[in-house]
Parts: sequence; structure tokens; C-alpha cells
Amino acid sequence: MGRNIGIRSIAILLVANATSPAFAREALLPGLQARVEAVLRQAGPGPRFGFVVATADGRELISILPDQRFIPASNTKMFTTAAAFAVLGGIDAPDSAGGTAVRLVANESSAADVIIEGRGDSRLSSAANCVIDCLVTLADAVAARTRVVRNIVGDDMLFPDERWSPGMSWNNIPTDSGTAISALTLDSNELAMLVTPTAPGQAPGIDFLPYYTVDNQAVTVAEGKTELTFDRIPGSAAGRLRGTILAGAPPKTLGLGIDDPAHYAAWRFRTMLEARGVRVKGDVMARHRPLSSADDPVLRKGVPVLRGPQAAPLARLTPPPLAPSFAHLNKVSQNVHAELLLRRLGNLRGTGSIADGVIVIRNMLERAGVRRADYDFSDGSGMSTYNRVAPRGMVVFLRWIAAQPWGAAWRS
Repeated sequence: MGRNIGIRSIAILLVANATSPAFAREALLPGLQARVEAVLRQAGPGPRFGFVVATADGRELISILPDQRFIPASNTKMFTTAAAFAVLGGIDAPDSAGGTAVRLVANESSAADVIIEGRGDSRLSSAANCVIDCLVTLADAVAARTRVVRNIVGDDMLFPDERWSPGMSWNNIPTDSGTAISALTLDSNELAMLVTPTAPGQAPGIDFLPYYTVDNQAVTVAEGKTELTFDRIPGSAAGRLRGTILAGAPPKTLGLGIDDPAHYAAWRFRTMLEARGVRVKGDVMARHRPLSSADDPVLRKGVPVLRGPQAAPLARLTPPPLAPSFAHLNKVSQNVHAELLLRRLGNLRGTGSIADGVIVIRNMLERAGVRRADYDFSDGSGMSTYNRVAPRGMVVFLRWIAAQPWGAAWRS
């Protein structure tokens, strides 16, 4: 899964039900502020600590740099999921609005184009054991209708083409932590590579779908430990596996990032159609919504353009409810799922852009009474190094959540 372990994070404690006079700082915590400060000074120059301990009614017991802003890293996901609870309706019902659809679109050829239309679902799967929200269901629908098609087009135009957040480190792009964001998302936009040890001194075996070409420079070792890395220049289809894997160790699965998720989904759909005896006469391509009319990929030669009212899809999936997936999003720290949730928020009254999603979070924090100076966000997952949060603002935010009718569900 796409994970983001915070480079720097905020230490926050909210002491529940501490409302009696016995919790006054003088009675309960004599000298503790000074003792905490003394311990933190032992770290020496360099580290900076932000720290707030408060009672449930808002009385601060300890505060260390409470108004300075820190990089929250994956703590950002708490804001994104709270905004979903606050403003998204129907998150406990099947996600009918997010389901991926497939269309057959006529053209000058005798064979129709296949359009796979993404609607922001983060859980669409091509796994062999998939039982719900499965891409193969759409492939079966096409195979039941026709035996010949022309182009396979991945359509992610629901959201603008902003695949990476401002402030995200470019070296994360080839990894599952920094894989691209798209309204058409398959397998969390990760390509799984299984690396299996062989004899010492030999290259390990690798097994993966051939979307990329891989130069296998890894080595099986008789002793030591497994340390594998996959490098790829962003935008390239060629990568390099390096490092070591211990002989006799269990196989290691690496998640490889995907730069054009809509294209990958269309490519994977083609393999499914061909496995069902459907002949694909044309190409695999992607259709994106540009950020400006000056860079409009749908006008490039050969990319089918849908104009006017569209017929009902040949088939559409209905993913499971969103709310249960938030536990996975937060606990595993799933970046792709968080970013897609942010774009859903931005699509409520805006364009589905990162900026429009951040506006929803900002409006929520204003209602929560968090000072504007206490935060700044540039994404929904925490991969952006531009994000900032102050500890005191974070505690105000958590206290506000606790008072909401959905607060217990968010916390659980």
C-alpha cells in the first residue's frame, strides 16, 4: 500500500473526561512543564518539538511551542477523513456515485471504441480473487456484447490532471508511496512485483505484469538481509531492480508506482478482453482533463472525443461504502485513497482539483475554530512537504471533532 511515515510529526495528547478541579495544573502536574522541557533539551541542537497536553474541556496542562507550525506528514489524513465525515453524504451506503463504468462508442470504423470511465473509486481491483468492485466484471460485459473492438481508452476526466501534489518529492514517484492520482484508479495504482530468491550469487526471480521493462541487477545472498529497491525515471517505462535478497527467505513483494493510471487501467483491460476472445484492433490510450485549454490531451490525434449527450454505460460497478475504508486509509496510511478522497471533496462544489479539496478542509477548520495561521495544506495525504500544522490548532480540531455527531465514528 502507499505509505507515508512522517519525517516530522506532531505529538498530541487529549486527556478525556478531565473536567474536575483536581485537574488544575497546580494540583495535578506540579513542575511537569519544566521537567518536560528539560527532557527535550537533552536532544541537543537541531530537533524541534511541538507538544500540547490538554483536558477534554480545553484546559492546557503542558505546551511546548504550541503555535509554531510543523510538517504533519501522514497526520494530514486525519483532516481529510474528518472533512469527509463532515460534508460527504451517504458514506455508509454503497458508493453508487464512484463506480467505474464502461461504454462502447461508435466511430467511423466498424468496431466500436471501449471507454473505461473512472469516477474516483479507490478500490477497483484486477486481482484474480476479486469478488466485488472488479474490473473483470466490465470486461465480461464487453465480451458478451461484441467480439471485436477498436481502441481501449482510459477516461479519468472527472478530476483535473493533477497526478502529484505540490511539494511532493520527485523520488517518491516510482514507489507505491508516490504513485500518481487519477479518477480511474486500478489496484491502488500499484504494480506488484514478486521477487523470489534463487541460489547465492544469482539474480532473484521476478514475476509481474509486463507493463514495465525491468533490468534485474539484484543478487541473492547467502547471508545478510533483504534490501531491495526499484528505480525508474518518472515518465519512463523502464526500471531497474537493485539490492539483495537472502537465500531461503520468503518472496518479497514490491509495489511499483504508475505514472498514468488511466492508461494502465486501459492496458490491463485490453489483456482481460483478449483473454476472453475479444479482438482489439486499435491502441491503448488515456484521456485526461487538462488544467488549462492550452494543454488539452483530448485534442491530440487519435484520441476519441465524446461530444453531446452520452448513452447509458454498457455496465457500471457499485463499490462498497466509503466509511469502512477510512480505517484502512488512516491505519495503513494509504496515500492514493486519501488523495482521491480529497478530490471527491473538491468535486462537491468545485472542479475536483487539489485546491478545491483544500478549500473544503479550510472551511471545516474555520467552523472548528482553528486559527488560519495554525495550518496550511497542499494535499490530502501528507506527502507534500508544504503542509503545516501547529499543535495547539490540532488540539482545537480534535476537541471539535469529539463534539460532532460523527465524532465517535471518525475516532473508531
